[in-house]
Amino acid sequence: MTSNLETQLLALQQEGENAIAAADTLERLEELRVNYLGKKGQLGALLRSMGQMSAEERPKIGAIANTVKESLQTSLDKQRAALETAKIQAQLEAETLDVTMPGIFRPQGRIHPLNGIIDRALDIFVGMGYTVAQGSEMETDYYNFEALNTPPDHPARDMQDTFYLPDGNLLRTHTSSVQIRYMEKEEPPIRVVAPGRVYRRDNVDATHSAVFHQIELLAIDEGLTFTDLKGTVKMFLQAMFGDLPIRFRASYFPFTEPSAEVDLQWNGRWLEVMGCGMVDPNVLKSVGYDPEIYTGFAAGFGVERFAMVLHQIDDIRRLYASDLRFLRQF
Repeated sequence: MTSNLETQLLALQQEGENAIAAADTLERLEELRVNYLGKKGQLGALLRSMGQMSAEERPKIGAIANTVKESLQTSLDKQRAALETAKIQAQLEAETLDVTMPGIFRPQGRIHPLNGIIDRALDIFVGMGYTVAQGSEMETDYYNFEALNTPPDHPARDMQDTFYLPDGNLLRTHTSSVQIRYMEKEEPPIRVVAPGRVYRRDNVDATHSAVFHQIELLAIDEGLTFTDLKGTVKMFLQAMFGDLPIRFRASYFPFTEPSAEVDLQWNGRWLEVMGCGMVDPNVLKSVGYDPEIYTGFAAGFGVERFAMVLHQIDDIRRLYASDLRFLRQF
């Protein structure tokens, strides 16, 4: 009995070592480990017959079994290390970069002039403590007009030819609606800047487009005055255009009172660049603010207008044509 079991153990050792040496993948190696050394493996199956041996025979067979187990485990560890090294080497060879090969030219993308103006303006306002807010381009009549002190029969609606939708909504004519929604959710003090695309029924020509971009700012707090508005606008315009002469002219907007147009002296002539004013008390009431406690100011400008001035663009349509000959200049 003893001699037969000893012979089987030694034969199992030889068979296992040969199979392990021939294993060419880590997956195959794991299968062999389970087959020979697992709980239900061949070595365990042979050792279960030791219960039939005498007390004198067991130590000898046990010693042989330990030798077989250690030998198989050593072979497994050695082959595993070899296979892992080979796998790493193959991966390195596959991923090696041949620096002598000519490179593939990939043209560098550039920021569109409109996005560049928006990014630059927002950086300035965020640096002044403003929070960026955005909203839906489809709006209700209430948020686009009524909450901004423009009831249905108000003549100011004629200032903005509006795209009305079949469901009664409209495409926003300015980003002021974002400010109304923001004020409904937040309590003063407020410093918010709202960039976005807006729509008006304009005839498209060199200076007009039915779709364009605006950036509007709003500040609400106790004790704000027109002087604060002028200082904010001046700081912003000088950051965008440099230290140039700026003037304010009286104007009219339904949601600000008093209101003003802002002109900038550019290349020897005055250019209208912004509209602004103190927030009308009726607008404050529409969002639940007490106009006896809070005052505020608002200002806005067209991004396309700024881009045309800063980059000396002669036709607004160039900004939307996707002409690479034009866009590569920026």
